[in-house]
Amino acid sequence: MLASTLLGTDPPELSVANLVRIAGLFGINENRARVALSRMVSSGEATTDGAGQYRLLGHLLQRQHRQAASRSGQTRNWSEGWHLVVVTATASAAEVRGRRRQALSFARLAELRDGFWLRPDNLGLILPDEIGADVTMFSGASLKDPKHLAATLWDLSQWAARANDLFTQLRALPPKVPSDLAPGFVLSAAVLRHFQNDPLLPSDLLARSWPGDKLRRTYDGWDRSYRRLLSQWVNSPAVRA
Repeated sequence: MLASTLLGTDPPELSVANLVRIAGLFGINENRARVALSRMVSSGEATTDGAGQYRLLGHLLQRQHRQAASRSGQTRNWSEGWHLVVVTATASAAEVRGRRRQALSFARLAELRDGFWLRPDNLGLILPDEIGADVTMFSGASLKDPKHLAATLWDLSQWAARANDLFTQLRALPPKVPSDLAPGFVLSAAVLRHFQNDPLLPSDLLARSWPGDKLRRTYDGWDRSYRRLLSQWVNSPAVRA
């Protein structure tokens, strides 16, 4: 919960006092919250300035960057080309293969068949240096129906259905009173996770009714209201006492 709180904050930094108060929304007492923060620091997931400020670090900070990019949904013009990545390493350990698959998925590539990953070239393709020796990258074009290819690589109907469901939930829970904060926190985390599963495809490859932009616009307004309410609640005399 504390990690999710920091992940949803830009920059991902909050005072221990605010983190403890927010933890209280979920029945987590101050001692448990402080212990959890100490463990995050020990594991390299957060850092503290010694004066009560905590900030994300390591893989959680990288996740926050991916989350911000997912939320914005920004892409570049599509040239109708594709990025292709072929895994050339052989006999890799399971842990290495797992890290490689994760890195390729984070780059929003999809696997057409074992060791053959691709996506439209409307995003910059940046892969971690540590997997560079394991893969060879190419540029190419789909000689058949690219829309059908995209639908083969990603379950677009499932993503759209879940996005529409989250849109309905956002409309049904406008943040107005403190009792909205806990369920709103859970809903916000669900929306942000869903954004990270968006393949961010060119509009030419999506249905006209694709709900990505609608969900992002709705969430932006909802999130502003939620953060105002949360700030008012955290700084209210009753909570600070």
